[in-house]
Amino acid sequence: MKIKIFETISDVPKEQWDRIQSGYSCCYAYEFWDVIEQAKLNDFSYQYAIFYDEIDNPVAITSFYTITTDIAIFAPPALRNFLLKIRRLFPNFLKFKMLECGTPISLNKPFVASVAISEQEIVTSFDTMLNGLAKKQGHFLIVVRDFEPESAATGALFKQRGYHLVDSLATTYMTVSWSTPEKYLSSLKSYYRSKLQKHLKINQQQGIRHELHDEFDHLADTLCNQWLVVHNSASEYQREILTPEFYRGFSSKLGERSKVILFYRNDELIGHALLLMDRDTLRWLYFGRTEAVNDSLYIYVAHKVVETAINLGLKRIEMGLTTYSIKKDLGAYMSPIQFALRAPSAFINFFVGFYYPILNHTPEIQNKNIFKQI
Repeated sequence: MKIKIFETISDVPKEQWDRIQSGYSCCYAYEFWDVIEQAKLNDFSYQYAIFYDEIDNPVAITSFYTITTDIAIFAPPALRNFLLKIRRLFPNFLKFKMLECGTPISLNKPFVASVAISEQEIVTSFDTMLNGLAKKQGHFLIVVRDFEPESAATGALFKQRGYHLVDSLATTYMTVSWSTPEKYLSSLKSYYRSKLQKHLKINQQQGIRHELHDEFDHLADTLCNQWLVVHNSASEYQREILTPEFYRGFSSKLGERSKVILFYRNDELIGHALLLMDRDTLRWLYFGRTEAVNDSLYIYVAHKVVETAINLGLKRIEMGLTTYSIKKDLGAYMSPIQFALRAPSAFINFFVGFYYPILNHTPEIQNKNIFKQI
């Protein structure tokens, strides 16, 4: 199998890329990667690959990037506090340059392939390519993500190639089965409905309202500043650093797939939820606000994301990592994610599967049923 690597998305043959990506998640769309590349997040450096069969037909596509990452990114609180003290003297302690495959701001399989080619053949060629690049470019680790339950078989193929499958933070999903927001509310058990209505009333009394928009590039700087307020106060997970260019491109290049819910206190813009329409799924990517305070606004925002999905007629919401308790109280469920790790060095790879789980801890998946029995 022949693989051609491109250094920028503008070099990629768009017609070939679109032919493989068509019908798949828009998180692999050409325009999506154009937004990501132009946003200049952290020290991400991207590359793209197209796989060809023996008669030069494109059969698979993938994107990968280098990024400096904390190997203890999911460290438990005690270890995290210890690392913070060490990093005052040694800022890059346990931070390494890694070669990562996946989508940097959303969940997805590491590649998109035609049904005409076997996944095992793709994984074999893919692994050979990644290992060659990692050794050439001097990467400490190769990270291949994301393996959700429906892609567990693909993860197993990487394990056969010497990768270690490890747990990531679980994401949250909500299945949307209601035709109206009113029917959603009435489906909740009385305890959870009254709890939600209490918080909605608090926001109503404070003059909180919301608006859904498709175009928001003119607000890019404001929305990015709001996101930074939330990011800088996060204690569970921090990685990508968004930029105004990201918000600007997200709005202008993704068309109706990009949406934002703006939240106002009277006429003051105080927060937002950034959304992506991905076929029948609404992906809640980011949340931002002007003040890092513990109040009822986040619950109000999460509820309006649910309402938006219902009103748009979508079937599922991806509500993202962390803040599990609030999302579960609205009806979301935690869903496991794994990714595959491999060190280019066989010696280091021997220890990766042992030490990574020691350095990182992910919450146990616990779900609950908040809906009435039908």
